[in-house]
Amino acid sequence: MPVLALVSAVVFLTVEQYVEWKYGIAGIVGLLLLTVGIKANSPGVSSAGAVLLALLLARPAL
Repeated sequence: MPVLALVSAVVFLTVEQYVEWKYGIAGIVGLLLLTVGIKANSPGVSSAGAVLLALLLARPAL
């Protein structure tokens, strides 16, 4: 069990650093909103985070 927690923490930190490097502060805010919304079972907050991340990902195509 501790190994699973360690691996998941490493994966989360790696994803967080990649999003910050690629998309800046707005990417971190979107990821934070999505994570908090999922953990708090709040569809509005998680939807706001998902929309922000989707806009950041779609920005080069627009």
